[in-house]
Amino acid sequence: MARRVSLFVTCIVDQVYPEIGLAAVDVLERLGFVVDFPHDQTCCGQPAFNTGYRTEAAEVACGCLHALRNAEYVVVPSGSCASMIMHHFEELFANDPERLAETKRLVPRVWEFSRFLLEVAGVEDVGARYDGVVTFHDSCHGLRALQIKEGPRKLLSHVKGLTLREMDAAEECCGFGGTFSVKFASVSGAMTRTKIESIQRTGAGAVVGVDASCLMQIGGVLSRAGSPIKTMHLAQVLASR
Repeated sequence: MARRVSLFVTCIVDQVYPEIGLAAVDVLERLGFVVDFPHDQTCCGQPAFNTGYRTEAAEVACGCLHALRNAEYVVVPSGSCASMIMHHFEELFANDPERLAETKRLVPRVWEFSRFLLEVAGVEDVGARYDGVVTFHDSCHGLRALQIKEGPRKLLSHVKGLTLREMDAAEECCGFGGTFSVKFASVSGAMTRTKIESIQRTGAGAVVGVDASCLMQIGGVLSRAGSPIKTMHLAQVLASR
C-alpha cells in the first residue's frame, strides 16, 4: 500500500506561490506517495509567536494540531514552518498537558521537504532536468534550526543539465525574518542587497531555496532592480522535466 503524505503548504505558498505546493505534490506523487491536503489547515502560528503574542500563537497552533492529527507523514516545503512545529509547539503548550501530548505525537511525523525526500523516501535522484546555472540560498531556520545544508545540494547535484554555483554569502540572512522586515525595513533592505550582490557575482540565472519567505524577499529586490535572475523553490527545480 502506498504511503500517505499530508502537505502542510504554509501561508506564503498558499497565498502567494501556490505553484510551489503543486511542484511538491508532483515530486511526491512521482515517487509513489499518495498526497492529501488537509483543508482545515491554516497557519502554524509563527508570525504571532515571533512577535511575542504567545497566547494568540497557541490558538492558531491548536488549529494546526487538529488539521494534522491523522497524518501519516506531514511534509512542509518550508524550513521555518517545519521548525515552528517541531521546536516551538512544545514551548507553546508547556502548560497544556492535552495539547502537549498531541504535539509529541505529531512532531516525529513532521518533515521539511528536502529531508523527507532523502531520509524517508530514500532518494537523491527524482528524475528532474533543469538546464541552467543556479545558486543556493541557505535559509536561517533551515540551516540553523534544522541543520539543512548538504541535503538540498545533494538533490540538486542529480538534476540533469543543472550547474550549481555557490555564492560567497550563502549562509547569510536574506533580511526577511518575518515581521523583522516590516519593523526594521532599512536594515532588512540592506541585508537583502548584500545577498543580491552575492547572488549576482555567481552569474547564476536562478537562486534556489527551501523557504518561500526568503525567496519572496530576494525576488522582490531582484524584480525592483530589473534583474533577470529568478527565484525557485527546490520543489520547483525537482519537478522540472
